[in-house]
Amino acid sequence: MLTRKLGLGKLVKSNVRNQAARGGTRELRSVLLKLSNPRARLSHTEKKGKIFSALGELLWYLAKSNDLEFISYYLDQYRKESEDGATVYGAYGPRLFNKRGNDQVKNVLDLLGRHSSTRRAVIQLFDAEDIAAPHKEIPCTCTLQFMVRDGRLELAACMRSNDAFKGLPHDVFSFTMIQEIVARTLGHQLGVYTHFVGSLHLYDSDLRAARQYLDEGWQPTQLVAMPTMPPGDPRPSVEALLAAEAAIREGRSLDDSVEQLAPYWRDLVHLLEIYGLWKRKEGAKIPKIRRAMADPVYKEYITRREPPKRSVPRSGQPGLPFTESPTDEGDDEER
Repeated sequence: MLTRKLGLGKLVKSNVRNQAARGGTRELRSVLLKLSNPRARLSHTEKKGKIFSALGELLWYLAKSNDLEFISYYLDQYRKESEDGATVYGAYGPRLFNKRGNDQVKNVLDLLGRHSSTRRAVIQLFDAEDIAAPHKEIPCTCTLQFMVRDGRLELAACMRSNDAFKGLPHDVFSFTMIQEIVARTLGHQLGVYTHFVGSLHLYDSDLRAARQYLDEGWQPTQLVAMPTMPPGDPRPSVEALLAAEAAIREGRSLDDSVEQLAPYWRDLVHLLEIYGLWKRKEGAKIPKIRRAMADPVYKEYITRREPPKRSVPRSGQPGLPFTESPTDEGDDEER
């Protein structure tokens, strides 16, 4: 993701310091990032290909959930943010779909459906109440503004704060997926995605890993773009995806309706199956699911979850594994 690498590159070189509650940081203020192709939301790198946790977090939002067990299945660090051991105060799902009784996503869809040129299609995630009392964590996202211009749906996200190494890739993934869902629902093409951050920062503890990431070089956009979401209203497919996610996470069998999904959505179900197999240490079953996937763009993420295979050189001596097994159960549980 080019915009993210540019931001990280500047942060690594930055001499601007700020001591935050969670540790020392390098900081850039009032940063504007723009993604001309919002489908280029994936990161194909040796160290930071995190599609499983990003997809899980998106589905947690779309499920309208604040449940801790749900999100900690994908991102264990959320356990540190829970105040009651059962829920997450700053969870985006309830704020998106039931903020003081308001379904903000529905309101935006209805408003844009009536007046496509409106400037009022704004979702508010940060709330005045969030700083009226102490909380372990509050939303980093202030607003999401949707605009239709020249037949394309644009999205502008405004963030008060963003961890450039762990949080930014997840936020871009989730918000551009929501952007594409809204665009498809309204029958518009996908426009640009803009990401404004008041404090874009890099923690000192992530500095070495960030430098390694930057050393991997630039990624051609076409290599990190997800396929195009199928035309038509995606909401029934999203509901089917959410049902499949719950079944996989809870260890239940999938029903036959998954096979009726378009290949785009069926591939996302397969990704969830693969992550579930990896979590249960049943990696030997992963290659079969990988072969059933329609789009090759996900292959790199999947092979990292498969058991190591050894090549046999002509000499007959065992070679090095062509893929590595995860050495840490929390490999994808970083945000």
